[in-house]
This record gives sequence, structure tokens and C-alpha cells, in this order.
Amino acid sequence: MHGLHSIARRASVTVVLLFVMAAQAATNRLVITGSSTIAPLAAEIAKRFETQNPGIRVDVQSGGSSRGVADARSGLADIGLASRSLKDSEKDLTPHTIAMDGVGIILHQSNAIAALSDAQIKALFRGQIKNWKEVGGKDLTVTVVNKAEGRSTLELFLHYTGLKNSEIKAQMVIGDNQQGIKSVAANPGAIGYVSIGTAEYEEKHGTPIKLIPLHGVVATVANVKNGSFALSRPLNLVTQGAPVGLAKRFVDFAKSGAVDDLVEAQFFVAMAH
Repeated sequence: MHGLHSIARRASVTVVLLFVMAAQAATNRLVITGSSTIAPLAAEIAKRFETQNPGIRVDVQSGGSSRGVADARSGLADIGLASRSLKDSEKDLTPHTIAMDGVGIILHQSNAIAALSDAQIKALFRGQIKNWKEVGGKDLTVTVVNKAEGRSTLELFLHYTGLKNSEIKAQMVIGDNQQGIKSVAANPGAIGYVSIGTAEYEEKHGTPIKLIPLHGVVATVANVKNGSFALSRPLNLVTQGAPVGLAKRFVDFAKSGAVDDLVEAQFFVAMAH
């Protein structure tokens, strides 16, 4: 009997230890999901955070701002990523802005058009202008490249133009910025919109795209920084209420000057500290 008691006691001690280890593992791990615009930056911040905090594991997954909001709300993620302001229906969550981004309209580099008015942009995306010669360009069919549902770039573009997604007559629907840039670079008649920082970098490195100005303001990271470019947005970490514990430490780190170089390396605009 005595032996059985000690086995049972050892087993219960083992179970308790496993629970303690599992709890510790949970407190040493952060799950972050959401915006594909912010995910590469969040992953770089996570790497630096892990280096400075041995034993901590930060898991970053993309999937769009809508996923980031939903996962933060349901508890599937400790922190969500949303590359836009929170909506009225999302006020139960707390945003933490870690950088700013601009969204620019891009054309193929060979397109002769230097600028477009808001009315022309709307007409192009609505499919009312089908050939570039209608706005003074070459005799070339317009290819509209739109973003997929749930993408914050789409929401920002719709908000800016006043269009509904159902009005956009797209020939191509794409997910992330790189896909958008590749699609426009491969098609001389294409028009799309992507993150300015990424487009500016690609343009400088020979990718055949060009950013066009809005209201006479050139689409540059510098103009997003000084607030003069109309199509811009905050890049947010999102938590349920005020973050606590490890999540709070990560949010504080991501908002600090310690990651400004990482923000700028991803072609975003660092916040004032």
C-alpha cells in the first residue's frame, strides 16, 4: 500500500509540475497576428525583443487587419496588428500606434500619365474609364488592381475615394503590397495602390512602377511624415484593454526609440517619442 501511495504522490507531483511548466511556457510566449503590412516589422521587433529577453518566444503571423482585431478580441492572440484606425465597433480594444504609413496610387513606369484627379481615380476604379487615352495617355486598356476584402489598404482607399468595394470593377484582386507591385510592374496598363514606403523602395531599385501625386503632393515617406500626404494611416498594435505582463513589455518596446531603425528599414515613418 505504502508503495502505491508514494507512486500516486509522485504522479500528482509530476502533474503539478507539468501544469507549472505549461503555465510558465504560456507566460514566456506571445502570439501576435494580423495586418500583412505590419507583420514583417513586428517580426523584426520580435527578434530584437527575444534577443534582449532570453527564454521569451514571440510568434508573429499575418492574415490581415480584420484577423488581428478578431484574434485580439477572442484571445487567440495576445496582440493584434491593424494597419488602420479602429472602427467605432472596435472601441472595446486598445490601439498602440508604433508607426505611420502612406498608401500611394501606382502606375506602370511606362505610363505617360503624370497625375490624376480624385474624380479620374474614382472613374478608373469604377470602370468608367476603360482606356488611358481618355485621360490623355496612350491607347492602352486600363487594368484595375484592387485589394482583397479585409485588407486595411482597401479600407483606407475606399474611405479616401468615397467608393464602395462593390463599385470597383477590378481585373485583378491581390493580397499584400508585394503582390500589388508585381501585378502593376508586369502590366503597362495597370493601376493599383500600395504602401508608399515599399513602392518608393521598389521604384528606386528599378522595378517599373511609379507613384503619382495626390492634390499636387508627391507620394513620399517624407510627406507622410510631415502630414501633407492625404492617404496615410496609423500602424497599430491592438490589445484587449491595457496590456499587462509580457504583452505590455512588448508594446512598450515597440513604441520606443529602440526600434526606430527597424521602422525605417521597413520604409515606414517612426513616431515622435
